[in-house]
Amino acid sequence: MESLVGSTLAGYTLRAKVGEGGTSTVYRAEHPTHGTVAIKVLREKLRHDRTAVQRFLREAQFGQRVVHPNIVRTLDFGEADNGRYYLSIDWAAGELLEKYAERKGPLPPAEVAEILRQLSAAVKAAHDVGIVHRDLKPENVMYDPEQRHVMLLDFGIAADTEASPDQRLTRAGFFVGTLMYVAPEALSGELVGPAADQYSLATIAYFLLSGALPYAGKTPRELFSQLLTQPPTPLNRARPGLTFTAVVESVIMKALAKAPADRYAGVGEFAEALVDAVARGGDPVPAPPPEVAAPASAPAARPQPARAPSAPPADAARKDDDESGGLFGKMKSLFRR
Repeated sequence: MESLVGSTLAGYTLRAKVGEGGTSTVYRAEHPTHGTVAIKVLREKLRHDRTAVQRFLREAQFGQRVVHPNIVRTLDFGEADNGRYYLSIDWAAGELLEKYAERKGPLPPAEVAEILRQLSAAVKAAHDVGIVHRDLKPENVMYDPEQRHVMLLDFGIAADTEASPDQRLTRAGFFVGTLMYVAPEALSGELVGPAADQYSLATIAYFLLSGALPYAGKTPRELFSQLLTQPPTPLNRARPGLTFTAVVESVIMKALAKAPADRYAGVGEFAEALVDAVARGGDPVPAPPPEVAAPASAPAARPQPARAPSAPPADAARKDDDESGGLFGKMKSLFRR
């Protein structure tokens, strides 16, 4: 793999390689004006690929269109003198929300409500300028637990709701996103609206609160089928011994409704309802009784073959050429250090 460590690109001195994906490499860099930044460089072999360049620049343009205190700021992008395309953003403090939740979760409801309040405000800012994120998940969020501050990353597979069909880069009939967090309507391959982002936010909240996900499928095929044919597991059944108030569960499950029209009017309304539900407190719903095993003499039920719609192959968590993960590809490596 190529390395540009030690070189200067468009005024940025590249200090260390911190991540790489299929289409680009990410470096920690220094700039006389911007200070320490993260800079993404399109691979040399792709700089003459028109579609790859178009996707790269679209990602940068979306990042500049959405300006909000809870979104990592896009500083600069373009073509350097040597013909390499680059994109730089602020170096974000904290750690990936995914890693924090794995280490500290399940998180207290009050902390989850604050995280979702900030994250929903960032997503609403994108919606206000006609952009649907389409890949909201804990690994695309930076979180500083000391400051209780959230920063949203990765507009790499975001969609412009006002773009004409011939301007879209995702082929018809292909869904994009991460299957564990994607809304059911996205599986049709049609362009989704803001309600799909609300569903993903609710899935994030569910995960932070319980350490589990609404669907228990172990493979992409199984998850695909469950998303289309089954209701999500109620929050109070997500984890044995862990319970929440009825109103908190109700808010989460409403935002996880299969039909977009059955969710909240917008991500702001969802966040407001969650914050209010947590603030109201109250007694948790009693834990459901354990399931009683069938008598030993009872014959085991014979499993019926699943009748699921056509599902993606095991490696199809993302059906898009942006498999590098967007606004700095797979940013896990970038923020683990």
